Amino acid sequence: MATSVGPRCLRLLRGVTSWRNSLLHHENTVLSHFLQSLRKLPVRAFYTNARRVHTAPARTLFLLRPLPILLVTGSGYAGYRQYEKYRERELEKLGLEIPPKLAGPWEVALYKSVPTRLLSRAWGRLNQVELPHWLRRPVYSLYIWTFGVNMKEAAVEDLHHYRNLSEFFRRKLKPQARPVCGLHSVISPSDGKILNFGQVKNCEVEQVKGVTYSLESFLGPRISTEDLPFPPATPCGSFRNQLVTREGNELYHCVIYLAPGDYHCFHSPTDWTVSHRRHFPGSLMSVNPGMARWIKELFCHNERVVLTGDWKHGFFSLTAVGATNVGSIRIYFDRDLHTNSPRYSKGSYNDFSFVTHANKEGIPMRKGEHLGEFNLGSTIVLIFEAPKDFNFKLKAGQKIRFGEALGSL
Repeated sequence: MATSVGPRCLRLLRGVTSWRNSLLHHENTVLSHFLQSLRKLPVRAFYTNARRVHTAPARTLFLLRPLPILLVTGSGYAGYRQYEKYRERELEKLGLEIPPKLAGPWEVALYKSVPTRLLSRAWGRLNQVELPHWLRRPVYSLYIWTFGVNMKEAAVEDLHHYRNLSEFFRRKLKPQARPVCGLHSVISPSDGKILNFGQVKNCEVEQVKGVTYSLESFLGPRISTEDLPFPPATPCGSFRNQLVTREGNELYHCVIYLAPGDYHCFHSPTDWTVSHRRHFPGSLMSVNPGMARWIKELFCHNERVVLTGDWKHGFFSLTAVGATNVGSIRIYFDRDLHTNSPRYSKGSYNDFSFVTHANKEGIPMRKGEHLGEFNLGSTIVLIFEAPKDFNFKLKAGQKIRFGEALGSL
């Protein structure tokens, strides 16, 4: 019996061994193919304590990197915004009024997180680099063609005369190119486009139609009555009433946008006296009309220089608003002013009074007199007091040039 069981067991054992060897060979083959396929894909590794752990293939990781995701989402969002603008333009052609779609708080915060102040300082340094003589004409000609600059109005038409971009931006005009209107009391202080104008109501000012900003946030707290040339008519009340100094007067505003191709200097819009300067070192977001329709209180976010004083009808102010690549705002009679400086932090402001013991009135300015300049296109906001019969000679959206009438009594 033993002799018959032994060979059967031996055959069974051999069959099991053969099946096991076949299975192991199959597993080794599959594993070998898998490992070879992994070697063809680049992999990353990192260490946790003493263990080395392989991550997913690089092709998969590339899709998870923040930069490609940011580029894709940013491009998609920019494309969506362009489509929205195109649709709005088409509806406007049909005569339909489109309600403004304002940016959300997260969109404004995201935009403000962009280092526009640093980029603008870098752009300012670049503008001051002297260009080789042979490169000046091609560079300036490209700018002229892009933004439609009229060099026939320039005091110096020869492009080789301008050593750098900064000198070209700040070019002067021929005296006869901008005649100053003598028939109207308020003229345009610069070339540009009229974004909005009218009376100030409920302490809210329209930067464009349907989009407002707070008058007090824009100008800042009222200076003490001791610094005023004359006390306000209403000692207590709304901020608007603190600005209106004469009974029966109204408060008016006008917003002028300077495009990059416009004349970059600005002048005194009327005969007035500048008594105070307030500098807000804010952000440097773009102030083109599209952004003004999208971001509420855009002018309150941006860096700006507020000049306040009085004219024959009471309170008068001119505010130069900075923008991207326009960190440099220069006021000719104010040597202490330094805009887009890293020593100033956002959310603050600094004051300077031109009224001294030696000069108790301030800085007198004549209508049309040179007042200051931008490094590139930006915005000027006029807020002033006038009688109720003051009339603007304007249309929203129209182009205007320095010296032309804004309004009169």
